[in-house]
Amino acid sequence: MKKKDKLHLSSKKHVGAFNQPLIFFLFICLIFSVTGARLFWIQIISGPYYKKLSEDNRVKLIANPPIRGRLLDRNGVVLADNKLFYSLSVQPRLLTTSEWLDLRNSLSDLLNISPDQLEIAFNRSNSDTSYKKVLLTDLSVEQVIRFKEQKSNLYGAQIDIGLIRNYPYKSLAAHTLGYTQLITQNEFSKLSERGYKLSDRIGRKGIEAAFESELRGTWGGEMLEIDSMGTVQRSLGLKLPKAGRDIKLTLDLELQRTAEKVLSDKIGGAIVAIDPRTGAIRAIASQPTFDLNFFSQPFTNKQYNNLFMSSNLPLLSRVLNAYDPGSTWKPITAIAGMETGNFPASQKLNTVPCITYGSHCFPEYNKRGFGWIGYEDAFRVSSNTFFYQVGVGSGSKALYDAATKLGFDNYTGIETYLEENKGLVGNKKWADEGRGWGKPGETPWIVEDMASASIGQSVVLVTPLQLARAYAVFANGGYLITPHLVDANINWTSEKYSQKVDIEETTLNTIRRGLRKVVTSGTGIGINLDTSILPSIAGKTGTAEDSSGGADHAWFAGFAPYDSGEIVIVAFAQNTPGGGSVHALPMARKMLQTWYEQKSNNVLNRSKD
Repeated sequence: MKKKDKLHLSSKKHVGAFNQPLIFFLFICLIFSVTGARLFWIQIISGPYYKKLSEDNRVKLIANPPIRGRLLDRNGVVLADNKLFYSLSVQPRLLTTSEWLDLRNSLSDLLNISPDQLEIAFNRSNSDTSYKKVLLTDLSVEQVIRFKEQKSNLYGAQIDIGLIRNYPYKSLAAHTLGYTQLITQNEFSKLSERGYKLSDRIGRKGIEAAFESELRGTWGGEMLEIDSMGTVQRSLGLKLPKAGRDIKLTLDLELQRTAEKVLSDKIGGAIVAIDPRTGAIRAIASQPTFDLNFFSQPFTNKQYNNLFMSSNLPLLSRVLNAYDPGSTWKPITAIAGMETGNFPASQKLNTVPCITYGSHCFPEYNKRGFGWIGYEDAFRVSSNTFFYQVGVGSGSKALYDAATKLGFDNYTGIETYLEENKGLVGNKKWADEGRGWGKPGETPWIVEDMASASIGQSVVLVTPLQLARAYAVFANGGYLITPHLVDANINWTSEKYSQKVDIEETTLNTIRRGLRKVVTSGTGIGINLDTSILPSIAGKTGTAEDSSGGADHAWFAGFAPYDSGEIVIVAFAQNTPGGGSVHALPMARKMLQTWYEQKSNNVLNRSKD
């Protein structure tokens, strides 16, 4: 080998030997740099996050739910409370399909429950959360003991203890009390800032929804220090949950029971009993109804659909829904006639078999007429042709003004207003604007509309509660009160809640005398046959064609006693042909009997004291 080549080789070896420590050094620097950068990221940049994780591992918060406030009737009788229950649940994420089948069969044998029932509960779509499914509620003590004895062999299943809403009288006042359900994920995202948890139940309807903030209470909890093994070391603090506030309603249990009973044989209907002096609702019922406890237990899709998709609409409050009022509307037409001066209180009109307006001949219901009569007798016999003449002669604006003075075409002010229908009082302006379904200018107000509106047909829709509020004006001497379900230490007779209606005393007295004649010698005589049972009554029967195409509605609206006006009753039988005096009047009579018996007993008890 040449000397030059040897020299070159020696040089390469020398350089390689020199580079090895450098490379090693650079490698070590890289390792320390990466480690340092990682430590900087963990301790400085992400320090707060990991500190929180560390504290969460050391401190555990055990949440304690509040007890929901009760609902009471006016005498303190419990209408809604809370019941302690044991429930069986499983966590599907912990189980394979085969493991679930084995667990299902074990639970079936142990708790004496059919496998099919457990399977249905497991597969229902409306499960509590994605992590837990409740299979059974309200387990017996014996079932709980059996489960605990075999708990080690039932991986994935657990027994939970909780409180559930309980309604002792089941369907009583269901539409008014309302119910609770678990909040949805969407609701939780909005309500979590207000202290709600995903396991919370929230008021869905009625009083439960209207007074949710007062009823729900406030969550409590205990902070526990735990070690790395999960063993509790000590309590760091305890905050007791704050129970929700009890709500005392204006409802009277016995009167409410009577309302539910008289409606029970109707395909649909409503009852309202209200104190015309204050607006306190003593009874409010709707038919068909439903068991409120349905929402406090697991249910299948079929059961859910049977309730929510039923053609009978059991969840619809007929008290707050609007219908054709028929002849119970005639006092409003009378107000229009007398207040305009076109048909004063002394006016007499010739009632005939039929009066033609436009292209239609509007008949008297007896097809003969009653001759020349005034307002009082027109109420007594419920003459249609008398009120056709008054309504058409007064005009749509006068009728609308009279209606709005008595609270129609508006909300009543009841606490459950979100479920209330505003109703309709058709008029020229409404028709010219398209009647809510047509184009402006293409659906003009015609004289046939005016004739129909005069007797509460076709273009007039009112709720039973609106009608009760209006008849309270006749009962209390001319004040439009605010219907309410909770007194809440409010002065309900103040000007804010009780407004003097702008009608003449002569107008009011004429209507009152006419309503009295209805039950003493007219279409409503059946309610007042035995004066030893009931006080003096005034009221109006009504038979209304269903403008939606069904069978006739039956109505009765009245108040008692005639002189002092202490109770207003509105009875409504939906699509029950035969007339108000046949179907609605007997319902009102039974309500008045219960009310009068209570009043008499209270007077008797006070005299003994």
